[in-house]
This record gives sequence, structure tokens and C-alpha cells, in this order.
Amino acid sequence: MELYSPAKTAMTKYLFFTGKGGVGKTSIACATAVSLADSGKKVLLVSTDPASNLQDVFHLELDNKGTAIKEAPGLVVANLDPLAAAAEYRESVVGPYRGQLPESVIQNMEEQLSGSCTVEIASFNEFSSFLTDKEKAVQFDHILFDTAPTGHTLRMLQLPSAWSGFISESKHGASCLGQLSGLESKKEIYKRAVDTLADGSLTTLVLVTRPETSPILEAKRASEELGALGINNQLLVVNGVLESRDSTDKVETALYSKQQEALKKIPESLLRRPATMVPLRAYNITGIENVRHMLSYSGSVQAEGAQADIHPFKLSDIIKEISDSNKKVVFTMGKGGVGKTTVAAAIALGLSKKGKKVRLATTDPADHLNFVMGRESNISISHIDEQAELKKYQEEVLSKARQTMSEEDLEYVKEDLRSPCTQEIAVFRAFSEIVAKSADETVIMDTAPTGHTILLLESTQSYNQQIENTGGDVPEAARELLPRLKNPDDTEVIIVTLAETTPFFEAQRLVDDLKRAGLNVRWWVINASYSLTDTTSEFLKAKASSELQWIQNVDQISNGNYAIIPWKPFEVKGEKLLELL
Repeated sequence: MELYSPAKTAMTKYLFFTGKGGVGKTSIACATAVSLADSGKKVLLVSTDPASNLQDVFHLELDNKGTAIKEAPGLVVANLDPLAAAAEYRESVVGPYRGQLPESVIQNMEEQLSGSCTVEIASFNEFSSFLTDKEKAVQFDHILFDTAPTGHTLRMLQLPSAWSGFISESKHGASCLGQLSGLESKKEIYKRAVDTLADGSLTTLVLVTRPETSPILEAKRASEELGALGINNQLLVVNGVLESRDSTDKVETALYSKQQEALKKIPESLLRRPATMVPLRAYNITGIENVRHMLSYSGSVQAEGAQADIHPFKLSDIIKEISDSNKKVVFTMGKGGVGKTTVAAAIALGLSKKGKKVRLATTDPADHLNFVMGRESNISISHIDEQAELKKYQEEVLSKARQTMSEEDLEYVKEDLRSPCTQEIAVFRAFSEIVAKSADETVIMDTAPTGHTILLLESTQSYNQQIENTGGDVPEAARELLPRLKNPDDTEVIIVTLAETTPFFEAQRLVDDLKRAGLNVRWWVINASYSLTDTTSEFLKAKASSELQWIQNVDQISNGNYAIIPWKPFEVKGEKLLELL
């Protein structure tokens, strides 16, 4: 796999960077922009990522108009705020109904427009102006976007029924319905933007991943989903590849082996695309020189002085508190790829060792969980089949929607039912049934609903009480569980993250979302940290040093209530789960 070189691969005017949170797409986008500017090109870099750290990268205050980077002549950077755009857009939709409809209906409308789907639509609304601006097309040789729209968003934009604006009379229950209400004036701009995305002579989709299983599978899904919409000019960038190993250090040797195994399993469908790699860097990609180094400097970096004094708890401390307080519902929450399923399994095992009767409700189909837990008499496994639960919920909603909707509107509902929050709702319904039948057990759930989803379920319940609406009813089990989740004596929410930029900011946003729904978060777990390993590698010690600021951020935001799990040189399963404690 050859090294990623923007001069060779960035041949189109527009480049969109996409990938799972934390894979480094912002860093790759920044490094690409600086590299192209250094080669004499005029470049505009636009960020639409709510967790963007562009201001830290360039050490500048940025705005949505564009700021010239003096250390890289020819480069202009614009940092859009999709959360602010989503709030403004939400009010433009809901505002006209204030005073006209019951307050419960207004709250339902606001919540329908508060999820990640709406933020993505608002982001697309913002960068469509850059994508279709003829003056900018003349002014810049390349325009880069560090967050690409998903296939779900693009399919939504292409449906005629998406523009009918029937949010106020939604007949299909809790969902993300209504993201496009009030954007009729943008319809033609959106169409031009979508056409530009699908034009391979104008646009390249850069799929950023890491040499790890979960991000690679996410890249495959994004590639196929966007390819089905005609966006086929795609480039794969595997970020963070350890080029060589210090054979005297067992941690570095194990990391190298683990990455090589993941690289061997890259799906054939991805390898049919041009595939490149960027070496693992031990330093944070902040400051213009480090951004430049990212694509060119392969050497090790010395650790930046002595490791600061940190005093994390162990996972066993969290387990002891859960056991002593007799919590009955435990959620591990975090973005995909941070290890929340593994942490959930370790907590289940730890509680079992303390004599607790435990039920682990997991969406992970991995057989090793059933194998391990089956040997623990106090642990039961309830595997929730996400796709089966989603299909069941979709069929229930559609059967009711068909009673009142045209076929055109049903197409919109079908697309809406593919959204992430719909899947959360379907899984939560299954989870609530498990909790309802497990009065004498501690139930641990490794995939929990966001605050937005919980508020959607509650507002739909309230909405149905105000208006005769039989679609999307909240089941009795879920109705009873919702108040329990807000009771800190009954429920523990544990945030799982990595000591890295994007996972931290996404976890922080998740906590804010949960607070909005009335859920308290006490404990954080930092997973797979090099800081507490016994590595002798100068490279990995420098990598550990770069984690420090994120560990300190977690320390501050959690009031010191956090645990660190060291990076493990093996796949964590079976009895190896005990090593996390």
C-alpha cells in the first residue's frame, strides 16, 4: 500500500473526507490542504464537523467566512458551526406554530428537529453554498470538506416527498421526521450540490479509516452506500499505520501484529478503490509544522518531558460502587469503536464475581461473549438482533402509516426509518422488554439510546396523549423504563472514550445530550490508553505523552471520576476480560 500523496491523488476540484469518528479525517483533510497550498494551489478547507478542532490545529480563531493561513499562502480555512445552523433552522420551522398548537406538540416538533440527522442536514445546507458558489469555484483550485454527508442524508434530499413538510401531522411516531421542513427555497441548490458530488470529474470521496476492524467495516459501509448513489470516485486512506516495530518492545510488536492482521482483512470491495496509507504519528496534529510533518515525517518523536501526575480509578472501583449501591440498570455509552461492548462484558463479569445476578443485553453478535458468560452461572446473555428489531419496528410503523399516507409520502417514511435514531428506538424497545422481565437482576446494556432518542420517546408519548394518533406507540415496558433511567439510585451511565481528540469531543457532546434528557453521568472510562502500559518504545512513550491533555480533560469534566484501561496487546475476550479489571 503506497503512501498517501495529495499531489498524486487530489486531481479533482472538490474533495470530501468521510469516516468513523476518531479515524483522523480532520487531520488528513488539514494535511492535504496544507500540502496542496505548499505546491502552489489555491485551496479552501471547510469544516462542518460539530467536534471540529480546526482552531486548535491552526492556532487561530476561525469563522464561517474564511480565514487566510499566513504560514501556508494560498490556504483559506472556514469553520462552520452546524449546531448553530441546526438551531437557527429548527426555529425557522417551529416558530410559526408557537401559540397555534399545544405546547406538547411544539416540544415534539423541536425534538424531531434536534437529532444528528437534522445537524447533518443543516451542515449540508451550509456547505451547499460553498459547493455551488461559482465565484469560489473560480477563486480556488481545490475546495475540501472534512465531513461528507451520509448516504441516508443524500437519499432523503433526493426524495420528492421529503419537501412536503408534513412534520406537524406526523403519523409514524418517534423518528427523525421533518428535517427538511422549511427548506423549500434550498431545493435547487441541493440538487446542484448532489449532482456535483456524483460527478467523478469534479469530486473525490476520500474514505479515511484506521488499521482496525470496526473503522474498516464502517468505511466499507460508507463506500457501498455512497457508491449506490453514483458517488464512485473514491479513494481509501488508512491512517495511523505502524511502519516498523521495535522488536525489543512487546507492546509495539503486538500493535504492529494487530494492525497487520486488520489490514489483511480489508474487504475486496474497498481494495478495488485506490488504497493509500499514512504512518502512525506519535504527536498531536496541531500547529502548522506538525500538520506538514503528518504526510512527510516518518521519524519518532521524543516524549515531551515527564509524564504528568494522574490518579485514575480502576474499572474494578467502578464495579465495586455499582455493586455496593445495588444499581439495577447499567449503560455503557460511547461512539462506535471505543470498546463499549468489551467494557460492558468486563463489568458484567466483575459484578458476577461479586455474587450479583447479571444479565448482559448486547447487540454484539460475537460468539465469544456467549462462550465466556456461559461459564458464569450468575450471568445470562440476551442478544438483541439490531436488524431484526429494526425490521420489526419498521413494519409496525409502515403498516399504520399506510392507513393515512400516499405512496409518495411513504417513500419518505421508509427513508426516515433507515436513520440512526430509528435504529436506537427499535433497540431500546427490545432492551426495555428485557429489563421488564428482569426484576431480580442487574441489567447491563452495551448500546444505549442518546438523550435525543429518549426525549423523542417521551415527547411522542406526550404527543399521543394530546392528539389521536395510533402510530409509533411507546410500549408499556419502555414507558415504565424511561423514569427509571433518570433515577441515579437505579441507573448508572458509564461513558467510554479514547484519549484522543474526536472521541473526547463526541463523548462530551453525548453527555450534554443526556443531561438534556435528565440523565446523570458520573463515571468515564478511557479505554486502550498507552499511558499505563509498560512500553519501553520511545515512539509509544511519545504517543502516551500526546494522550495527556485528553486524560486531563476527562479528569476535569468527570470531577476525577474516571478509570483508565491500558492498551492490551491481545484481543480482549474470554478470561482475558478479567485483565481489564
